[in-house]
Amino acid sequence: MMNSLFGLTSVLCFVVGTLILPFSNAQLDPSFYNTTCPNLHSIVSNVLTNVSKSDPRMLASLIRLHFHDCFVQGCDGSILLNDTSSIVSEQSAVPNNNSIRGLDVINQIKTAVENACPAVVSCADIVALAAEVSSELANGPSWQVPLGRRDSLTANQTLANQNLPAANFNLTLLISRFANQNLNITDLVALSGAHTIGRAQCRFFSNRLYNFSSSGNPDPTLNTSYLQTLKSICPNDGGSGTNLTNLDLTTPDTFDNNYYSNLQQQNGLLQSDQELWNTTGASTISIVNSFSSNQTLFFEAFKASMIKMGNIGVLTGSQGEIRTQCNFVNGNSSGLATLVTKQSQDNDGRVSSI
Repeated sequence: MMNSLFGLTSVLCFVVGTLILPFSNAQLDPSFYNTTCPNLHSIVSNVLTNVSKSDPRMLASLIRLHFHDCFVQGCDGSILLNDTSSIVSEQSAVPNNNSIRGLDVINQIKTAVENACPAVVSCADIVALAAEVSSELANGPSWQVPLGRRDSLTANQTLANQNLPAANFNLTLLISRFANQNLNITDLVALSGAHTIGRAQCRFFSNRLYNFSSSGNPDPTLNTSYLQTLKSICPNDGGSGTNLTNLDLTTPDTFDNNYYSNLQQQNGLLQSDQELWNTTGASTISIVNSFSSNQTLFFEAFKASMIKMGNIGVLTGSQGEIRTQCNFVNGNSSGLATLVTKQSQDNDGRVSSI
């Protein structure tokens, strides 16, 4: 009992501290557009409210898009850039190819923002705001997004392949990838909680069902009832790899803390999820338990970690630019012809750790 209370107190102390620290970053400020684009948040919210009515999965996809942007040369909108004669797009990197969703939605938001506030708001800030609004619309936490990012002039496919964690990572690899971005273990557990909404393709967890670690057997940490359910969705026939299932089997479209109680019951869909609770002696276990028993604590930690992640490698001031079109740098319209060619089809593809 004392260990549990100590763990909870430690998490609370971390959350309170982290909620304060990101706003001390003088480069970004939630009020950045108060004068130049005062209706920005409502513009983003209006677009996403309409989109989510026909595609509720998009909310999870936009949170993931922000994550995949920030982990590659910082939160600079580089993931949005299409292939050109001088840019090799991050969209073709293994963790992103036929996987990331929402590029067309970001473009839709950008068009609405440009109509109201021309050449003022960066695509990187739109991605960050879209992630926050998506959480809100899924009944999750809301927060004031620090703003003032500028857009990159380059993309980095090599870094995308190197930096983004994968669905089959063990805890050591997950911790390492997050540490490379100056994100700690609490950030890892909190941000993984984004898997409380969204879907995943069978091909990214089917090894857990049939041939875990080349054993020829299922993952022994997977709940046996859940295993049978997943086998019915993902038969071992080689043709079901793109079938989709919910990341959270209990409340798949509601942002809540059931993700963590699922882990406690061995019902984590991805190996990278279940590792947080099943790795013997891991410090992540007490955090999972705390978030499972206290949704408010999870929400506060998630907000803090999203703000912290949103500060990674930002461009500000005279760095970068404010793109007119999110898919290519200003003055290079060669990206127009392939503006939406990198959109994934009706799937979530490769799933990262959030």
